[in-house]
Amino acid sequence: MTQGQIAKRLGVTSIKAHRLIARANRDGLVRVFVDAEVAECLELEETIRQRFGLEFCSVAPDLGEETALPLRVLGIAGANFLKNEIERGEHALIGVGHGRTLAAAVDAMPAVATGRTRFVSVLGGFTRRFAANPYDVIHRLAEKTGAEAFQIPLPTFANTAEDKAVLLSQPGVGEVFDLACSAPLVFAGIGDVTEDAFLFTASLVGSDEIGEIRAGKAVGELLGHYFNAEGQPVAEAVSARALSPTLDHLRASRVVALAGGADKVSPILALLRSGFLDGLVTDEVTARAILAENAAG
Repeated sequence: MTQGQIAKRLGVTSIKAHRLIARANRDGLVRVFVDAEVAECLELEETIRQRFGLEFCSVAPDLGEETALPLRVLGIAGANFLKNEIERGEHALIGVGHGRTLAAAVDAMPAVATGRTRFVSVLGGFTRRFAANPYDVIHRLAEKTGAEAFQIPLPTFANTAEDKAVLLSQPGVGEVFDLACSAPLVFAGIGDVTEDAFLFTASLVGSDEIGEIRAGKAVGELLGHYFNAEGQPVAEAVSARALSPTLDHLRASRVVALAGGADKVSPILALLRSGFLDGLVTDEVTARAILAENAAG
């Protein structure tokens, strides 16, 4: 319906109808999905897919967001991917990471009937400051879908490998961790190693770990595993303490990353070179920057 038709239906002026629609959109009562076939984006998808040997690539059209992180377009693109996977029903269990971009995707996703699909967090998310995580995903996903969901009730990193073994031996914890390691589809974000990196700002890692990560010349991060610019795993002593699936587990899963923005170009390229990604969901500006940096390097 047009705004004029809505105004007539509600018995209000067109100006008031416009304001009501704008407020509903702002408050999240209305979700708008852009589902257009854009030729340039399709070409970018195919180029990235072939160049990096991906099974799947989705490039969302630029919406002109004047921010370093195009959260709106990434949220819509991520929501579309997740919604489609749920409706296909191919995977009875989907592992999900956490962070700003994934939280935006879940927020943008409409209510979806999941059928037999369950969800599990694939990374411990308790902060060292014991503060509420504003980018928690698993609880929001459970609320949106009504599906059964599990969270690894542990911090992101244990202090030592021995501590990790003790944590995983606690009643009920090992079962959820095993579930996370067995997820056939993993949908996660890609982190960077700047001062604003989510794992750093949320105090999910300490100063000692940060030192080890930077000493290894890490560029990108996936579920507590760090990679250099060539896509090789680094800071493996830190990764060994991560409460997340191992690299061997990830190799056995279908891993799709949702990431974009100027700060994520190098991290995404590192993960594309690593061979651990089966799919990528990103935005048009980031996709072009990835291809340009890859050609220059």
